[in-house]
Amino acid sequence: MNLRRLILPGVFVALVAGTSLATDPPGTSVTPAALLERLDDGAAAPYVLDVRTAEEYVSGHVPGAVNIPYDKLAARLAEVPKDRDVVLYCRSGRRAQIAGEVLADNGYARLAYLQGDMPAWADQGRPVEKPRDPAACATALASGGPTEQACASN
Repeated sequence: MNLRRLILPGVFVALVAGTSLATDPPGTSVTPAALLERLDDGAAAPYVLDVRTAEEYVSGHVPGAVNIPYDKLAARLAEVPKDRDVVLYCRSGRRAQIAGEVLADNGYARLAYLQGDMPAWADQGRPVEKPRDPAACATALASGGPTEQACASN
């Protein structure tokens, strides 16, 4: 009986601790202001990864962001550089967290998350890029084809 009193609380604490650790995303966070400042760093600028859908991306994204939907990331890891800081975002943070876990599991260590994701970026009046031809851009993104021309912004 005394042994049960000692073991059960320890098991409960271990379960709770394990649960909270499992939900902590790998990496740090970056404010929209700090990211905007870093976008002008030339070669030292972070690789900004928009993990939303193509349709969300064409509706407006962080300037220079690359769109790889979170559920396609594992198959497209070669497109994400390991030698640069990677800043991830989506609409609410959940997909960015999942994408960050995929990257971390594949050896990416320089990960950060945009605080407040795309809504905070836009709400704070930060610049938002949109392609000249959203339909062509969405089609190119969905097909995995070349996007530079199709997704050129205004």
